[in-house]
Amino acid sequence: MDFAFDARTEELRGRLLTFMDEHVYPAEAVAEEQRARLASPWDTPAVVGELKAEARRQGLWNLFLPDAEYGAGLTNLQYAPLAEITGRSPHLAPTALNCAAPDTGNMEVLAQFGDERQRKQWLEPLLAGEIRSAFAMTEPEVASSDATNVETRIEREGGGEYVITGRKWYISGAMNPDCRIFIVMGKTDPDGADVRRQQSMVLVPRDTPGVTVKRAMRVFGYEDHSHGGHAEVLFDHVRVPVSNLVGEEGGGFAIAQARLGPGRIHHCMRLIGMAERAIELMCRRAVSRAAFGKALAQQGVVQNWIADARVAVEQLRLLVLKTAWLMDTVGNRGAHTEIQAIKIATPRTVVDILDRAIQLHGAGGVSQDFPLAELYASARTLMLADGPDEVHQRSLARRELKKYL
Repeated sequence: MDFAFDARTEELRGRLLTFMDEHVYPAEAVAEEQRARLASPWDTPAVVGELKAEARRQGLWNLFLPDAEYGAGLTNLQYAPLAEITGRSPHLAPTALNCAAPDTGNMEVLAQFGDERQRKQWLEPLLAGEIRSAFAMTEPEVASSDATNVETRIEREGGGEYVITGRKWYISGAMNPDCRIFIVMGKTDPDGADVRRQQSMVLVPRDTPGVTVKRAMRVFGYEDHSHGGHAEVLFDHVRVPVSNLVGEEGGGFAIAQARLGPGRIHHCMRLIGMAERAIELMCRRAVSRAAFGKALAQQGVVQNWIADARVAVEQLRLLVLKTAWLMDTVGNRGAHTEIQAIKIATPRTVVDILDRAIQLHGAGGVSQDFPLAELYASARTLMLADGPDEVHQRSLARRELKKYL
């Protein structure tokens, strides 16, 4: 395993670091000021459009997509340090580069499983950053950590239509007015013998009759405007043509797994960037504040926090890079253990680092004057998103125990 950055990665890292310094970090406060003056809190601040235009002009666009036909054609190992950099401003930088969830996963699904018409109608405008999208899987009435529990029904009526009925929530991006398309997971064969072949995915345009974006769901009190919110969405006898099926009937579970593998590592890449920003803020705070007659940087407990954070981040980065390398060399299935390992280890470790950073900032740490509280909410949520920690622990433990049975 050689994790040294190749020439292309180094070149892109240099350009991206400059883009962050010159455009993204200065735009953070501007975006908040502009959002406060918008007619709707879900509208996109003008500065975001300016960032997207500049990123595209500089060739920092669709870096996440390994398919060279549609994206930058980078490997996971090449993309990892770039995603980490965007994680330092997770509510702005990924969107600026058209590398934000859930659009990234949806574009991957359309590129891999969509037909020519679906790619033309939905993938192309997503790649161009002209529209946004949402992935509707999680439901409030069942334990969605087990995807086979999904109750939304996708029933074929006659030869040409599906009728969709169900209730979803925490559907990321759905509050954004630019969100034009949902990828909806539901059951086409609820009584099928194979519980992993009961589900299918269909494309549902937002303006289809029967689709109601009911409300925004808060995350630790935040509505997460920058990501387009997390909505509760009702599908009340929604009709779409059979041609809106993604892949094949019964293929929904497999598509979801294919989608979530890259999504999980992308989250972990960005989480490392969040941790790096937390360490930077800790150090700046520690050298600028004094208590009990000496600088916080001279307090032993603060030094321990900073040292432990540095050790933890270096460990996580190596594990994420190993996982990226395996995904590139043996595929997602061959990297299954490592994908689960980073999904377990990264959010919980970054949450701990952010917690220390908040503590070091005192009242400022929980305020809107620093990004730490919002970063904490995002990181803590990722202990649930894309499968809660306990599901990954269960699967990982069973794989380990299988060697001894």
